[in-house]
Amino acid sequence: MQFDYFDVLKFRLINHLQHLVRERDPYLNQGNHFYVKEYIRQEFQSLGMIEIHSFEVRGKQHENIILNLHSSSETVQKPVILVGAHYDTVPRSSGADDNASGVAVLLEIARFFSQKEINFPLRFVAFDMEEYGLLGSQAYAQYLKQNRQAIRLMISLEMLGYCTSSANSQIYPAGLKYFYPSTGDFIALISNLRTFNESRKMSQVMRQNVPCQGLSVPFNGWLVWDTRRSDHSPFWDAGYKAIMVTDTANLRNPHYHRSTDTLETLDLDFLTRVCLGLIQAIKEM
Repeated sequence: MQFDYFDVLKFRLINHLQHLVRERDPYLNQGNHFYVKEYIRQEFQSLGMIEIHSFEVRGKQHENIILNLHSSSETVQKPVILVGAHYDTVPRSSGADDNASGVAVLLEIARFFSQKEINFPLRFVAFDMEEYGLLGSQAYAQYLKQNRQAIRLMISLEMLGYCTSSANSQIYPAGLKYFYPSTGDFIALISNLRTFNESRKMSQVMRQNVPCQGLSVPFNGWLVWDTRRSDHSPFWDAGYKAIMVTDTANLRNPHYHRSTDTLETLDLDFLTRVCLGLIQAIKEM
């Protein structure tokens, strides 16, 4: 990637964040939640045909927003790579890192590949109701399984923008601190054992742009609960290969699920490098 593209990409990510960073709990902040959903819908619609996957929670309809990209009739027949990020927040948090950072990167990866010839189909999904128990991704993973749809790989973008060079800023679930850096200046790829090879390849490519660490867990992460806390885990449970890309959330970010999770706390250069790394990794899949 050229340096001038880095600047353009960073500018575009900031523009997305300015629209996305606001309290958007689907019950307590319905206006903002609707605004962000419509913003994502319009951004996807500018890139191609969109679909809406509706699901019901306690009598209320919620929506996962979907964009499919493919270059030819031959391409569309191949198993899809699915990239997803959730757009809801917990109450009283504007959710800059959680998960406006993931949605902004989702939109820019989609923009990049909408302008390229690709030899495999790509699907981009903005999930709702992650903060209420992964309900949007759970409903969609079950829908795919019931309809016997093949997924080559699911990539969950979960908090991508918090980075620090402070010593001992990174904490870990029990036992892992002896094997990984103590400084929270890297992006992490979390996979189950079935997805080890894909995770290793992704991390090798992403390291050309950003420090990257990988962890593959047995039993779909049930022994290390922190590895299941995003939209990839319903795909694991449905038998699909899936990877979470994350800055490790509350294991690094002191603003997690707080009102202080604001745009000013993000490292925008780090976020841009993560986006570049993901674009390159997906290109080389």
